[in-house]
Amino acid sequence: MIMSPIESNLQQIRRETDAAIAGLPPDRRQNITIVAVSKTMLASAVREAVHVGQRHFGENYVQEGVAKIAELSDLGRQGVAWHFIGPLQSNKAKLVAQHFDWVHGVDRLKIAETLSRARESTDISDAMQPLNICIQVNVSGEASKSGLKPDEVVALAQQVAVLPGLRLRGLMTIIENTPDIATQRAQFRQMRDCQLQLLNAGLAVDTLSMGMSQDFKVAIEEGATMIRIGSAIFGPRH
Repeated sequence: MIMSPIESNLQQIRRETDAAIAGLPPDRRQNITIVAVSKTMLASAVREAVHVGQRHFGENYVQEGVAKIAELSDLGRQGVAWHFIGPLQSNKAKLVAQHFDWVHGVDRLKIAETLSRARESTDISDAMQPLNICIQVNVSGEASKSGLKPDEVVALAQQVAVLPGLRLRGLMTIIENTPDIATQRAQFRQMRDCQLQLLNAGLAVDTLSMGMSQDFKVAIEEGATMIRIGSAIFGPRH
C-alpha cells in the first residue's frame, strides 16, 4: 500500500527522533512529544495525520485554530491535543483558554492572568483540565522574537505556577535561524540551564519545547522533551 506524503513524512520524523534519542547516554533518554504544526493547513490534513497516529497539533493563529478545532471536534475522543504557539494578545486569550490544551509562548503575567480567569470561568465544560503553560524564553536575544530574557524566567514562573486553572509545564523557545550547529547547541543549552533553575526553585516542570524542522535533532541532544515540526510533516505552507 502506497503511503501518503504526510504518513511518509511522519514516519521519517519518528525515525530521526528515535535515532537522536538512541544516541544519548541512557540516563538522558526520554520520550519526545512531536507537535505537528498545522497552521495554514486544511483540517483534512490534520485528520489524515491523526489517522496515522499523530496526536499533538500546533496552531499560531487564534481564529484559524479555533475554527479547525471545531471542525475536528470528533477527534477529541482519540486523545488529540491542541497547542497554541507564539505571541498571544490579551483580547484573544479567552478563546485560547476555552479551546486549546497547551499554550507555548507566555511571557507576561498579564497574559497568564487572563488565561487563568478565562479557563476558570469557561462554561464549555465543568471538567476541563488545567491549561498547560510553557513560558517563552528569548535565548537568541533577537529583537524580532518574543520571550523573556533567561534571568527573568524564574520570577514569572513562580507567579504563573500559583494561578488557578493553569499548570506550569516548562519552557519554550525559538532559537536563532542558523545552520551553525555550535550556535544552535549553545542556545538550546541555555534553555536546559533555565529549566534547571526552575527545578532548583522547587517548580515541578517537565517540558522543554524546543526544536523545529531544521534543528530538532540538536534540540533532542540538548534536552528537548517536545519538538514542533511543521513543513517537514505537512509540506510547504498554503
